Amino acid sequence: MNTLGLLALLLTLSAVFCILNDRWLRLPMTIGVMLLSIAASLLIIATGLLCPAYDPRLFAHAVLGTINLPEALLNGALSLLLFAGALGVDLGCFRSKLKSVTALAVLGTILAVLLLAGAAWLIFPLLGVAAPFSWCVVLGAILAPTDPVSVIGMLRRLGLPQDIQAIFAGESLFNDGISIVIFGVTIGLAVGDASHVTSAQIAEGFLWEAFGGGLLGLATGWLTLFLLRASRDAHTQLIASLALATGTYSVATCFGMSGAVAVVTAGLCLSTRYSQSIFGEHSRKELNIAWSLIDEVLNVLLFLLIGFQILEVPLHLSSLAAMLVIVPLSICGRGLSVFLSTLPLHIRNWDKGRLLGILTWGGLRGGISLSLALGLPEGELRNLILPVCYGVVVFTIIVQGLTMERVVRRFYPAK
Repeated sequence: MNTLGLLALLLTLSAVFCILNDRWLRLPMTIGVMLLSIAASLLIIATGLLCPAYDPRLFAHAVLGTINLPEALLNGALSLLLFAGALGVDLGCFRSKLKSVTALAVLGTILAVLLLAGAAWLIFPLLGVAAPFSWCVVLGAILAPTDPVSVIGMLRRLGLPQDIQAIFAGESLFNDGISIVIFGVTIGLAVGDASHVTSAQIAEGFLWEAFGGGLLGLATGWLTLFLLRASRDAHTQLIASLALATGTYSVATCFGMSGAVAVVTAGLCLSTRYSQSIFGEHSRKELNIAWSLIDEVLNVLLFLLIGFQILEVPLHLSSLAAMLVIVPLSICGRGLSVFLSTLPLHIRNWDKGRLLGILTWGGLRGGISLSLALGLPEGELRNLILPVCYGVVVFTIIVQGLTMERVVRRFYPAK
């Protein structure tokens, strides 16, 4: 199947599932599409078991192998998704909550990794699973990032206060880059490729990837704004923004920096007050419409692929047992990491735990966690970690995603 045929197949399935969801399920579009793709995957599995001579799983595996979700997301669509999310951030509220966002994105992510790794290392032996601590840290790094695709889409429909939205969106946009950096270091240690690396080298690499990516994003963002001063054409500005998103991500990756942090920082540059003087009202409207469309299409395609990835997940009794244990542990670890990383805020102004509850239950995982898990090297530990990560991703998107509005209304009743 060529590239056009593959894209046509994915868009056709997405359109059919969107129509079915709009007609019968009436769930948030991305969640509805994912549920329908999971149902279609289970139907494919059942058909293959009943009719081995005409097993549709062979075609499905061939298509999924062609797509290669880790490569397509981490080195492709992620740059556009993160940039679109950054464009929608209220920069004024973001600046006022920068300390909280930084604490959650950096300290909170590190704490989430360590807390879940420690809990998994203690629990796995009780389940009869032998997993080294280094691989438990890898599991923590995979499940630490909250998914900006899920979180920002959820924020749009909940109507939370602007400062809460800024904290939510800012953390979800930046902690992906931090988690990918941690994952890169820990997977090297787990497979033995970086056993000779010292803690000082790890810290230096972390600073280069995270802060270097941020500085690169600032440089490319402001350079783009400087060049756009001479243009008032909306289409030219849109093309420049596309070049900014993809170019920044590619350059950062090329120099060993965090592409996620770089592209988010570049996107925030286009939300500054200075950018308002460059983009006219018409141009800004056109830009927002175009990026909203890009965001929606990529979201639907991503959640479609997440649902179909169940065909690639090896299921065993040990992995199912581990999944049932890790799901609540990941939620508890998320809550504890949020509490500890923002402890000064709670000491100064304890708001009856509302912010803590919202941030904990709204910590959805998504395509980034699944892509990192799918990219693990083949072996027994991958066959354990991949189903666990898939279970956490599906649970957070479906259960937490669908009940989040009820939680928000409990803490912040609609006026």
